[in-house]
Amino acid sequence: MRAPKPQFHPVATAFAAALLSAALAAAPLAAQSPAEPPDDMEALFSELAADGEGWMRAQSDIERAWSRSGSAALDLLLMRGESALDAGDTAAAIGHLTALTDHAPDFAAGWAARAAAFQMAGQTGPAMADLARALQLEPRHWPSITLLAAILEDSGDSARALAAYRESLGVNPHQPDAQDGAARLSAPVGQGV
Repeated sequence: MRAPKPQFHPVATAFAAALLSAALAAAPLAAQSPAEPPDDMEALFSELAADGEGWMRAQSDIERAWSRSGSAALDLLLMRGESALDAGDTAAAIGHLTALTDHAPDFAAGWAARAAAFQMAGQTGPAMADLARALQLEPRHWPSITLLAAILEDSGDSARALAAYRESLGVNPHQPDAQDGAARLSAPVGQGV
């Protein structure tokens, strides 16, 4: 004996779809402001700039604070975008990170991550626009400043690239990529580094 095939009423189906859509739109992906930074952010930046042993902890604490959007769902989009970027899937990374920036336009980490994805995809214009937004939201976001410096260096703008590397090192002097870039561009013409 066969079980009767379930019958779905078109109005009920449409109503359920509308409820689901409204719930998804209103719930975790609603536009939110980034999580409030820790009260000791200034102390962390001071420790980061120091030569002592605490700079690694300060760097980690700052990066952790930057990665919190205030929404678990949005943080998941950031993680998925970064994972796709690490796997070399720039299209998926850009997709996840575009959803993130659409829903959290004041979240600097989302713009910075999408800038890296655009740059990896060879889309320098969109990368520069996203870097500008990230740095507008968080002027001390050293990964964005360093990426900006690298883009400027690749485009042949050595003077501005060197200035950007130095600015990034002024925020976080413990970045090998920025150190190498500044050294490379500071070397006298004709000398290798």
